[in-house]
Amino acid sequence: MIRIRSGTVKKILRVRPGICELTVEVEGRLERAVNYQDLTGPVQPGDLVVLNTTAVSRGLGTGGTHFVMAVSGCANKDAAGDGHIMKVRYTPSQVKVLSIEEKEHPLNYLFRKTASLGGTPVIICSLHSMLGPIAAVVARLCGDRVKLVYMMTDGASLPIAFSRQVTDLKEKGLLSSTVTCGHAFGGDIEAVNIYSGLLAAKAAGADIIIASMGPGIVGTESEFGHTGLEQGELVNAAGVLGGRAVAVPRVSFADPRERHKGLSHHTRTALGKVALVPCVVPFAEAEEEKKAFITRQIAESGIQDMHSVVFLDASITMRAVADFGLAVSTMGRNQEKDPEFFLTAGAAGVYAASLINNSRGADL
Repeated sequence: MIRIRSGTVKKILRVRPGICELTVEVEGRLERAVNYQDLTGPVQPGDLVVLNTTAVSRGLGTGGTHFVMAVSGCANKDAAGDGHIMKVRYTPSQVKVLSIEEKEHPLNYLFRKTASLGGTPVIICSLHSMLGPIAAVVARLCGDRVKLVYMMTDGASLPIAFSRQVTDLKEKGLLSSTVTCGHAFGGDIEAVNIYSGLLAAKAAGADIIIASMGPGIVGTESEFGHTGLEQGELVNAAGVLGGRAVAVPRVSFADPRERHKGLSHHTRTALGKVALVPCVVPFAEAEEEKKAFITRQIAESGIQDMHSVVFLDASITMRAVADFGLAVSTMGRNQEKDPEFFLTAGAAGVYAASLINNSRGADL
């Protein structure tokens, strides 16, 4: 189940909060590796490391790197801070966190007072790569008057540190804070599940919440065998808690896989069969032939029977992404190669921003 190799750290490539990207020599080759300092401690060139090389050996995409499991000679280290909630439970990598549900947490008082989302827009994505365009559009349309909080689920990457996008968005002031829920960890706030995670985002002052998994969706070419189904579960959670769910459809005309052409089968199943609470599903306006293709898929999936489908002008998306200097890509394709994907994500940002601006008497 795990392919393990020994290696030697040759070079530190990049250090970000909670993560260090490395070049390691393993079996005579120089290859890329990731070290999570909070799990295994710091590393330096020359250190001998134990590596999980499973993903590279399988030729995986987003997770296709080695991961440091242990550093030879690393000194004893005690778990710092309060809290008794364990994430990644019952594995050698289990981590202790202070979750917002615990009385010792500084926001626990506000959390316990927050019984509802009170109509807060919750933008629900099925891919992590939707996060950047949405954040850029919201910031462009609402400015710094809006606090945007990102809640990362455990549907993909578990450490939020793995996301370069989150680091970039926080450094540029596009995200005010982050919540990691379930087994995901490393956010500004930790939460036990998606329900308490959404309430945690509200307690942190969110005007708009973006909810999605981290990098690295799991898929199997089957209707129900993918973690994108969590989009429907998040719609239900937002509805139960009194939020205004805005589901981001996954749209592409550049993906060579037929099941993802136009409106992805992930969205068709998540919103057509799993989501039991009505939500708004914004699409970007498209050329006539493509819009007709998507419209047929919407009708066939049953999405329009449960949810409100709207088509919006999302042309601001590309300008917003460029203005904030964001490097965006999905499945290795940038906004030039897969414009419909990013425009559709931007449409969700346009819709959520309109809810905020209209409620505050501002014009888009």
